[in-house]
Amino acid sequence: MSKMRGRILIPLPNTGSMGRKRNNFYMRSIFLLALCIFGLLQYHNFNYLDSRDTVLGDAVTNDSDDAILAMVPAPLHKYLTPHSRNHSGAATTGAMGVLGAPLLLNSSSSGAATATTISFDVYHPPNISEIKRQIVRYNDMQLVLNEDTFGPLQNDSVIIVVQVHTRITYLRHLIVSLAQAQDITKVLLVFSHDYYDEDINDLVQQIDFCKVLQIFYPYSIQTHPHEYPGVDPNDCQRNIKKDQAMISNCNNALYPDLYGHYREAKFTQTKHHWIWKANRVFNELEVTRYHTGLVLFLEEDHYVAEDFLYLLAMMQKRTKDLCPQCNVLSLGTYLKTFNYYTYHSKVEVMPWVSSKHNMGFAFNRTTWTNIRKCARHFCTYDDYNWDWSLQHVSQQCLQRKLHAMIVKGPRVFHIGECGVHHKNKNCESNQVISKVQHVLRIARTSHQLFPRSLTLTVPSLSKKTKLRKGNGGWGDLRDHELCLNMTLATR
Repeated sequence: MSKMRGRILIPLPNTGSMGRKRNNFYMRSIFLLALCIFGLLQYHNFNYLDSRDTVLGDAVTNDSDDAILAMVPAPLHKYLTPHSRNHSGAATTGAMGVLGAPLLLNSSSSGAATATTISFDVYHPPNISEIKRQIVRYNDMQLVLNEDTFGPLQNDSVIIVVQVHTRITYLRHLIVSLAQAQDITKVLLVFSHDYYDEDINDLVQQIDFCKVLQIFYPYSIQTHPHEYPGVDPNDCQRNIKKDQAMISNCNNALYPDLYGHYREAKFTQTKHHWIWKANRVFNELEVTRYHTGLVLFLEEDHYVAEDFLYLLAMMQKRTKDLCPQCNVLSLGTYLKTFNYYTYHSKVEVMPWVSSKHNMGFAFNRTTWTNIRKCARHFCTYDDYNWDWSLQHVSQQCLQRKLHAMIVKGPRVFHIGECGVHHKNKNCESNQVISKVQHVLRIARTSHQLFPRSLTLTVPSLSKKTKLRKGNGGWGDLRDHELCLNMTLATR
């Protein structure tokens, strides 16, 4: 017993219980780690597929005519099949390819394709006098096609206005995209032309999926080739010095633009056309007299997603709670990549910026009335761009500035390779068309269109849009006067 007194008794650990706790801890850690890795892999997979299909679209898509046609429902092929009047006295029979290349469709008894050449009367396009008569006739008639099928325009329905020049190839694809949109039967589709072309007229008048109206800008270069607003022989040359212009007494010698240059008709027409068509739709057409809904502005080289009207209506409904100050809704943004997985149902709000929000944007009669009251700011601002002029109006004249709700996953795309500002070697390239088709196919199959709700995101901090002087090209007093006269209501 005496030996036991000097010992210190230390209790032995319960090794079985501690081992079980340690094992449970390891198992939980491994499970959580595996769950995190799985989540990261799924997120990476979605974004990889999305970015691969959009950013690297050129590598995985086939932009041939046949591949593009295969992406279009068969009943809509008629809009992509040219039947040109502008041919010579003999031609090969058969349909035409997506970009106008002849496709031999006749077959011999052996099944081999053969070409048959036939002769017919040479097509003579209308002269300027006839074109002017036709323009007056169309604008006076204000004929709404397909109204007997789809009924009269409802006051709160959407009006889509498409500004058209001469690029019929892109227009064909825009029409195909519109035909596939949900609720397209309810809209009035207005085509505003600044060039009279019977092939384009035939295409537009072939539309059978909604109500259609054509209007024609009456002061075009086409109808005034050798006089203002076209090119008058006595117009000052663009780069002539002001003192030389005054000596030569050329037109508008006293008023070059901000940069010392004189008027170029081909650049001024687009701004004139834009303000004319807006005024025509809101203030002159009989069919729009009592219209209170949205007017959506598109151009011939745009392409729409099938849920663009659905999303526009959703944005309009949510304006009151998401952005009470918003008076513009924008469906298109200029993005190099399109991540629908992240942005398909997200919107943001910010002041309207001409270079970012000028594609597929809509506003109502109230906003237009305020813009028209500032016509002098629009028409005298020395910038030949209608969108920069509209931003000037917002910054310098409107009491309620233009404020936009913008969808982050665009529903309107720009497919034009060439235009006023851009000239590429191949202006009829299928590359962009094919890429947009592929982007929308991925969005459709992954259920990223037709979102159930909208989420407002906070835009990244950006520099305040500074007041700026214009890009010039609009110093001629004749342009100021013509523009102002076109903002007057005629009814």
